[in-house]
Amino acid sequence: MTAEVIPLKPRPSEPSLGPIMALTAPGMNAVNQVILERMQSEIPLIPALAGHLIAGGGKRMRPMLTLAGAALLEYGGTRHHKLAAAVEFIHTATLLHDDVVDGSDMRRGKAAANLIFGNPATVLVGDFLFTRSFELMVEDGSLKVLKILSNASSVISEGEVDQLTAQRQIETSEERYLGIIGAKTAALFAAATRIAAVVAEKSEAEERALEDYGRNLGIAFQLVDDAMDYDSDGSEMGKAKGDDFREGKMTLPVILAYARGSEDERAFWRDAILGHRSGADDLAKAVDLIARHDAVSATRDRARHYAQRAIDAIAGFPANEARAAMAEAAEFAVSRRF
Repeated sequence: MTAEVIPLKPRPSEPSLGPIMALTAPGMNAVNQVILERMQSEIPLIPALAGHLIAGGGKRMRPMLTLAGAALLEYGGTRHHKLAAAVEFIHTATLLHDDVVDGSDMRRGKAAANLIFGNPATVLVGDFLFTRSFELMVEDGSLKVLKILSNASSVISEGEVDQLTAQRQIETSEERYLGIIGAKTAALFAAATRIAAVVAEKSEAEERALEDYGRNLGIAFQLVDDAMDYDSDGSEMGKAKGDDFREGKMTLPVILAYARGSEDERAFWRDAILGHRSGADDLAKAVDLIARHDAVSATRDRARHYAQRAIDAIAGFPANEARAAMAEAAEFAVSRRF
């Protein structure tokens, strides 16, 4: 199954995260304070390792979506601050675990935590952050929020395992790939946005609209991440270029290039994905084949389709600053180079 590509409507200037960052800045200050407090421990290694990743930057997209959703619904309380921190802890925990599984060297432009602190400590601190996230959910007291975020955590884990089993499997289909990224990335985007409607005590329809926004944005975001592994500089991405290639990950650029390639090209991809061709020259050839078959362009086109679906999902809400900022964030997700 392939997605029908719907073009984004053109805008007069380059989209940015500026509007959503400005919208959520006061709330993010409160969220960052919760994060700082809850990552502390009497065991010095825990805040040191957690802080290495958390203080390393990142866009904080997921907690920003919780805050932006609350602003869209004109929620005036503060419950969403702790929940946004819980969302970021879930995300950070998955990143720590991912870096161990993938054997990553870089994360957010600096050495991955597992290289500095070792794999056992990195996994265990990831577990610590998961427990902190659930403490925050319990403190909130909403069983519905707990159900949404715990289910997202379960789906993310399933997606990561599915990606692991698809690794080095050249016959991985586009449909399966979309299922993987829908689980490992989009599930948390969807949950982060939906819980804003729960704390604002809005209708099920409004919950679903925000959930649809988050899920489609998450898919667009991951599609662009996977495209950037083949068409961006490593310094822009904050990780080594070609990591997906060396790890034998079947992302959409590879799936499309393989499907569109000659038999000789397919033979190259079979060897490469099995790990027999993973040197610098092999990566250069992979990039060339992907460009030759417009696989990155096609991947970005699909990302635009999902970004437009995200924008359409919130079209029924009143036109306000928050809706405009969320729409521009979706446009930024597909135009970004980092």
